[in-house]
Order: sequence, then structure tokens, then C-alpha cells
Amino acid sequence: QVQLVESGGGLVQAGGSLRLSCAASGRSFRWYVMGWFRQAPGKEREFVATISWSGSRRYSSDSVEDRFAIDRDNAKNTVYLEMNSVKPEDTAVYYCIAYHATKVTGAPIGEKVVDYWGQGTQVTVSS
Repeated sequence: QVQLVESGGGLVQAGGSLRLSCAASGRSFRWYVMGWFRQAPGKEREFVATISWSGSRRYSSDSVEDRFAIDRDNAKNTVYLEMNSVKPEDTAVYYCIAYHATKVTGAPIGEKVVDYWGQGTQVTVSS
């Protein structure tokens, strides 16, 4: 059974930092792109960032590219999202995702591309 389990969410003040982790299990994630989506209250779920298997291709949405960084440790089957200079508008449930690299190249991607989803972790940024 494939599982993506997020951790690291919580309450943070505006301007602060937070690091999300996502541990993947249940299959080999070789050649899988991994990344993050988020859903703010009352809004649709949106793309945040993705990283290729090798780490050579990384994409971020325009709203976070100067503040968030994505990384992965393939030995641990874990992907990370380093969130810096957070803003109240970053408040959302953050979802870890994975999809096979042959499905699409580049970013942003739509939800239909995603093969696996985590259960989500809440991030709340106070002003």
C-alpha cells in the first residue's frame, strides 16, 4: 500500500520559517516526480512545487519561488519543502504528491496528473 505521510506543519508567525517533510512508502519511487500542492480555505487546490527523481529539475509556483525551496532524499524516500519568509496567504493544507515522470514534463501540473496524494498537513501563518 502506497503512503505519503506529511509532517512539519503548524503555526508560524509571518516572516518566519517552516520545513515540511513527506515520507513515501509502499513502492519504489524511482523515476517519480514528487512535490507539493496546497489548498487555502475557500480556494481550489493549487500547485506549489515539484522536484524530479535526480533533483535536477525543480519547479515552483510564481507565488512561492523566491521563498520556498524543494528538495528530496531518495535514500530516505522523503521530499522536503523549506518555507521561508512565510506570509498569511501561505496558510493552507499542504499535500505531498507523486507522479511518474513519463506522464508530463515541466510545471505547473494539474491535479489529474498526480498518482499519489498524502493526507495533508495544516500550515497556519499568523500576522
